[in-house]
Amino acid sequence: MKSISLGQYYASGSILHKLDPRTKVLLGMLYIVCTFLCKNIIAFGLLFLSGILLIAIAKIPFKIILRSLRPIIFIMLFTVVINVFWTTGDRLLFSWSFINIYAEGLYNALFMAIRIIMLITGTSLFLTYTTTPIQLTDAIERLLAPLKRIKVPVHEFSMMMTIALRFVPTLIDETERIMSAQKARGADFSNGSLVKRAKALIPILVPLFVSAFRRADELATAMECRCYHGGEGRTKMTVTRMQGSDITALFAMIVFGTVIVLINYYAAKYGIGYTM
Repeated sequence: MKSISLGQYYASGSILHKLDPRTKVLLGMLYIVCTFLCKNIIAFGLLFLSGILLIAIAKIPFKIILRSLRPIIFIMLFTVVINVFWTTGDRLLFSWSFINIYAEGLYNALFMAIRIIMLITGTSLFLTYTTTPIQLTDAIERLLAPLKRIKVPVHEFSMMMTIALRFVPTLIDETERIMSAQKARGADFSNGSLVKRAKALIPILVPLFVSAFRRADELATAMECRCYHGGEGRTKMTVTRMQGSDITALFAMIVFGTVIVLINYYAAKYGIGYTM
């Protein structure tokens, strides 16, 4: 469970860490768009190389990135199996009984796996790994500031999302402590049928929910004691301003997306590589 990277911040002092948080939110959104724009094997190769380059720029160990991908292994395997056995095409590679495997299915499976990996890696690098929860709150609130004119509770929305991100690692640690305590009392979570293992989780879920509500109540009390009444009239201790590096990063991401679109267009036009 510690492999879940949601809400975890890794301080390395890299160039990516020093960017304005608003810039990193925009970069994350643009990177997601670029991920879905990829349609050709060359574009996917470029996307994969960009992910490796971002990891190197952020100075985050590869083992941490690989560990954060463990929770999505089942999703990737399911996606790969669906694409391999259910995608049809012109180049049949293997046939046995009702099982037919086409080259197009293997390509699609590879592309979907790369897309999922890059989605998780890119969003983690631009948001949680290089941006603290407080910076993320300020960035979202300032980006959504125009919505205040139509009475949208931007500050409250940003605060709720940040608190949720902040308490994900805390709840994970709490779950592990409860599981260790239950195992010490003889509980077995790995053996037996699926129904038996599901029933064994009840002694974990009940104290976990009680602990979560208790923490929420303590947090609300602490915020009231500090006279917190929402975002109205509040000032920022640190006022962020976009620098030249932020404009350069946004421009580079736009150029990256443009290159992917051009690769897709010319690859489809001249029949280069495999296109989805």
